[in-house]
Amino acid sequence: MPDLVATRHYLHQYPEIGLSEFKTADFIAEQLTAMGYEVTRGLAKTGIVATLKNGTSGKSVGIRADIDALPIVEETGADYASKHPGIMHACGHDGHTTMLLGAAKMIAERRNFDGTIHLIFQPAEENFGGAKIMIEEGLFERFPCDAVFGLHNDPGIPFGQFALRNGPIMAAVDECRIRINGKGGHGAEPQETADPIVAGASIVMALQTIVSRNIHPLEPAVVTVGSFHGGTASNIIPGHVDIVVGIRSYDPKTRDELERRITLIAERQAESYRMTASVDYQRSYSATVNHTEETDFLRQVARKFAGEDKVVELARPFMGSEDFAYMLEKRPGSYFFLGTQRTPHDPQLHHPKFDFNDDILPIGAAFWVELAEAWLPAK
Repeated sequence: MPDLVATRHYLHQYPEIGLSEFKTADFIAEQLTAMGYEVTRGLAKTGIVATLKNGTSGKSVGIRADIDALPIVEETGADYASKHPGIMHACGHDGHTTMLLGAAKMIAERRNFDGTIHLIFQPAEENFGGAKIMIEEGLFERFPCDAVFGLHNDPGIPFGQFALRNGPIMAAVDECRIRINGKGGHGAEPQETADPIVAGASIVMALQTIVSRNIHPLEPAVVTVGSFHGGTASNIIPGHVDIVVGIRSYDPKTRDELERRITLIAERQAESYRMTASVDYQRSYSATVNHTEETDFLRQVARKFAGEDKVVELARPFMGSEDFAYMLEKRPGSYFFLGTQRTPHDPQLHHPKFDFNDDILPIGAAFWVELAEAWLPAK
């Protein structure tokens, strides 16, 4: 426990944004090399894959931890708070990395498995889709995995509880940027202008009808207007307005319909006000969809490890997103949540006062060891 806490606090003090985790990667590689792993660096710039083989089996497994931080000013007041202004581990990736490093040490010392273990330390989960970049750069061709597994801490789930489900567990997330092109002019002469603020407001309201009137009531979907910018003064009608929309869904057909409707509403509403709209629709992360066989295996290991009462089924997926989705598109596997709640009033993920619960470190590390050894049982 002291070693795990020291590692986590060190990583917390030196957070780095996605694809710039150079100091973090140096630390991880040094630790793994000392443990006897074959360490490969450079996938997605700062990604690391640590490989350990034992016995004669041809089976393999991959376990992933994300290593990047967020552009948030820390407010925890901890003596190990971030030394990088404006950057902090507000999502617990420092804890994820520490648990996998702890597991790596135990796995290497025990050698109680038969096959190949690939420990994947992935950059840029928060912003650039580091999982996708690693895959595009040959992750699974160079390091074949029969299955892949990943976890995320959750301060909203009771401590030590494993929360999982078959099928979708995290949403697909997209972003749409809309520019309404009007005709600016004096606020006292609106008849001489084409006011994009009025058109933009109409579009914002119309977007609210997509989920309620175009998507099946039992199909999860969210359309959020997160940004509306236009104008500088009360007596000036601007020439354009910019709107940014966040979209989340699970079903591929629903995802297509959301894109179609958002684009159509923006363009046609603008046209009805004698204006045009340019729509830049970007698909970001896919939905994270667990595979049934691997999730059943995960559930069985978790119940044996923590007890029946500590393993719960999620009634519905989370609307957050996760780029582990891309790994699950390429390899069977499962993603789950590990409860880290201290109190029901704990700061949540992405909050400037969030601080990973160190008490879960030995539990998470030991579970990864149990899972790896169960997937690759020693002869």
